[in-house]
Amino acid sequence: MLQTRFTKLVGVEHPIVQGGMQLVGRAELVAAVANAGALGFITALTQPTPEDLTREIARCRDLTDKPFGVNLTILPAIKPPPYAEYRAAIIEAGITVVETAGNKPQEHVDEFKKHGVKVVHKCTSVRHALSAERMGVDAISIDGFECAGHPGEDDTPGLILIPAAANKVKIPMIASGGFADARGLVAALALGAEGINMGTRFMATKESPIHQLIKEKIVANDERETELIFRTMRNTSRVARNEISTKVVAMEKEGAKFEDIRELVAGARGKMVYATGNSDEGIWSAGQVQGLIQDIPSCGELISRIVREAEAIIRSRLEAMIAQPSAQAAE
Repeated sequence: MLQTRFTKLVGVEHPIVQGGMQLVGRAELVAAVANAGALGFITALTQPTPEDLTREIARCRDLTDKPFGVNLTILPAIKPPPYAEYRAAIIEAGITVVETAGNKPQEHVDEFKKHGVKVVHKCTSVRHALSAERMGVDAISIDGFECAGHPGEDDTPGLILIPAAANKVKIPMIASGGFADARGLVAALALGAEGINMGTRFMATKESPIHQLIKEKIVANDERETELIFRTMRNTSRVARNEISTKVVAMEKEGAKFEDIRELVAGARGKMVYATGNSDEGIWSAGQVQGLIQDIPSCGELISRIVREAEAIIRSRLEAMIAQPSAQAAE
């Protein structure tokens, strides 16, 4: 068993996290992750109202008695969701760990901490990680350029970002972006992280609440099958490459503004991808890690395999590389 400061902080067996994913982080996936000894997060804003979130948390509790959390992502919007009401629903439901992401979460951190809720903040740079640490969060999820969703604007891949953050961040930190297997977990631990966060990998599991054809598409795709949209608007998002994302990138190169592409990138179209299985229906998030995903296991199978193989890499492969002094050299 791999125990780290992060597993002790949040009370789980394995240093593996299923972070918040819009339209994907639902009770059936989160409970399966929890039952396998890892930490899953329900995505609050996938639920249309705070009352729906309360019901989804209850549904998850019916499926597991293990710890799980809720993700609350704070993003700029013309008409922002009622964040304070979602936050209250999380607190009232007795959730003990929250993943925050997006804009400065100070008011949310303060309120969660007041009620004894541990906060893991997801960020894409060392400076933002240090800022979150000063705000009083309990742990950091550091997100490299390889990730699905928003990688920030610094374009720093995990191989640099993780150790750079580990050099300065004092609280427990998990690594996010580009993780799918035991090799990634061992690498993250070696780079200074206390665990890994996986999104795209958990999309391609039996319990993931998306269409089977999209799971199969993730398995079929290689590491090149993503696009970076909204680059010109400094709101970069890594999504699966398809007819729409390729068109959006081309339009941006020609100077298109958000109003020109709004209809193409509408969330309602993305939602239809997961419902119908048509991968060209709309924009949907996926990371470069697609190139490492070869199957669609259950969450239990996936997590036990990663932990088992990680222990084997540490005990056998890496230890075998340490040259033993010869008898002559010892004399």
